[in-house]
Amino acid sequence: MSETATAAGFESTDLELYRRELTGYCYRMLGSAFEADDAVQETMLRAWRGADGFEGRASLRSWLYRIATNVCLDALRGEKRRALPMDLGPSSPPVESLLRPWPSEDCWVTPIPDAMVVPQQGDPAEIAALRDSVRLAFVTALQHLPPRQRAALILCEVLKLPATEAAGVLDSSVASVNSALQRARATLAELPDYQRPVAVDPENVGLLSRYVDAFQRYDMTELFAIIREDAVMTMPPFELWIRGNADITTWMVQPGPSHCAGSLLVPARANGVLAWGQYNPDPEHGGFAPWALQVHEVTGDKFSRMTWFLDVERLFPLFGLQDRIFDDR
Repeated sequence: MSETATAAGFESTDLELYRRELTGYCYRMLGSAFEADDAVQETMLRAWRGADGFEGRASLRSWLYRIATNVCLDALRGEKRRALPMDLGPSSPPVESLLRPWPSEDCWVTPIPDAMVVPQQGDPAEIAALRDSVRLAFVTALQHLPPRQRAALILCEVLKLPATEAAGVLDSSVASVNSALQRARATLAELPDYQRPVAVDPENVGLLSRYVDAFQRYDMTELFAIIREDAVMTMPPFELWIRGNADITTWMVQPGPSHCAGSLLVPARANGVLAWGQYNPDPEHGGFAPWALQVHEVTGDKFSRMTWFLDVERLFPLFGLQDRIFDDR
C-alpha cells in the first residue's frame, strides 16, 4: 500500500513498518528504552483507534509521528528530565565511600539495543547516521532541551523532515519550528563535553579487542593506556562520576570495584556502539553472575566516555543476555 493510503486502506501491518523508527524517535525524546517502547505501543493503539480520522492529507509516516510526538509530550509533562551523573554535579575523587545511589531511581538515561532502533539492512551511510543519533552522549544532551524544542531538533536534524512537515507534526507554524531549532542549537552549543553526531568511523577492532583482553585480565597499566586523559566514567544508579584515566583506573582497584577482577565480557550492541554484558565471578553459586552493561564511546583511538549500567535485572533480558554463565576457563 502507498504511504498516503486512506483510512479505509491501512492495516496493522502497515503501522508495524514504522515501529523501529518510531522507537528511535521516542527514545531520543524520552531517554529510556522502556518508556520509548511504551510510547510506541500507545502510538500504535491511538493510530488504530483513530484510523477513521486519517484522511490521507499527510503521509501515514507524518501522521504517526504526530501521534508519537503527542504521546511523548504527554509523558514529559511535569517530569524531571533524564540525565547521566555528570549532568547533576561535579566529578568525584575515586573514593568508595562516595558511592551512593541517587534518591530517584528513574532519573537516568538508559541504554537501548541497536536492534530496537537500527535496521539490519540499508544504506551504510544512513545506518551510520542512525547509530550516531542514539549515542548516549547525544541522547543525554537532548534531555537538556524543553520537549518541543527537542522534538523540533530531532524531526528536522535527525530525521531530516522539512520544516513544513515538522510544523505539521508539531501542529505549529514553520516560523515557530525554525525558532525552536535556533534555541535548541544554542542550548546544545553551550553544554560542556557536548559533541554533535558525526559520521561513524569504522569500529576500531584492535582497540576494542585490547580493551576486552585488558579488562578481563584486570590489567590497569593497559587500561590506563587506552583511556583518554579527560575521559569520564559513570555507574548509574550511583551519582558518583570520575574524570581522567588516572582516577578511573585507581577507582577500579578500590575494594568494591575490585571484585570485577576475573570477569567475563559478552558482546552486545547498544546505542550505536559495541557494548558488553559484564559477568563477575560468583563464588557462592558458581559460574559468573550479571553485574553491569558496559556502554563506552571512543574518541580518536581511546575511550572517552565509559558507562556501567547496573540495573541488570531489567537490562540483561532487554539485550538478550544470559542470567548466568558457566565457563571452564
